[in-house]
Amino acid sequence: MAFFQDIFSIFNKRNVPFIESFQEEKDVYTFRFEKSDDVTWKAGQHGLFTVTHQKIKDHTRPFTIASAPEEDVIQITMKISDDPSEFKQAMLSLKKGDTIKMAGPVGSFCLKEDSPTMLIAGGIGITPFRAIVQQIEAEGNNNKQIQLIYLDSNKSFIFQDELDLIAKETSVKVRYLHERDHLNKELDKCISSYSNEGHFFVSGPKSMVETTTTYLQKQNVPKRHIKKDVMFGY
Repeated sequence: MAFFQDIFSIFNKRNVPFIESFQEEKDVYTFRFEKSDDVTWKAGQHGLFTVTHQKIKDHTRPFTIASAPEEDVIQITMKISDDPSEFKQAMLSLKKGDTIKMAGPVGSFCLKEDSPTMLIAGGIGITPFRAIVQQIEAEGNNNKQIQLIYLDSNKSFIFQDELDLIAKETSVKVRYLHERDHLNKELDKCISSYSNEGHFFVSGPKSMVETTTTYLQKQNVPKRHIKKDVMFGY
């Protein structure tokens, strides 16, 4: 059923007006767009975004929607290097009043279970989890046993202030790590305490997602209890 819903959503395109953009860190930028009443999504899903204010070759890219629907804004956050792609150059050139197209939402990287859950982010992989914990706060749900582990070797930790505030208001627990070995130790703690009931969501660069998933499976975490969201550079 989810597959057919995604297929239908891909053809559901609408223009979203640009509001603002700002730099989170040296190479990380956030873009915000207006959300009309007929647009919604589940926290953790992504949309297909098409540049329309400029003519470029590869004009459509998928990005996680980093905001929760209750925030009434469509937010995407991405890494932009000193030598950005044509798509990202076009994003940086957006001015208030410009529009881009959004199709979707698509994807099943969403919380569905009330079981204990660990959210594991690597670098820019924090974007779906920002939306998820914002959604938990908006719903006032303090019954979910959620742990968020945020691994960033550069210690940038975008959204840290927001995440810390949410952790104070909800049952979400947040840990910040900058070494891979420390992540494995945290995983071991949760695996032992979750028994066979825990679920693990992993989001980040391909190598990080694959390494973490492999480690979880070696620790006998059932494959069906692991969800993955791989971030690409574009």
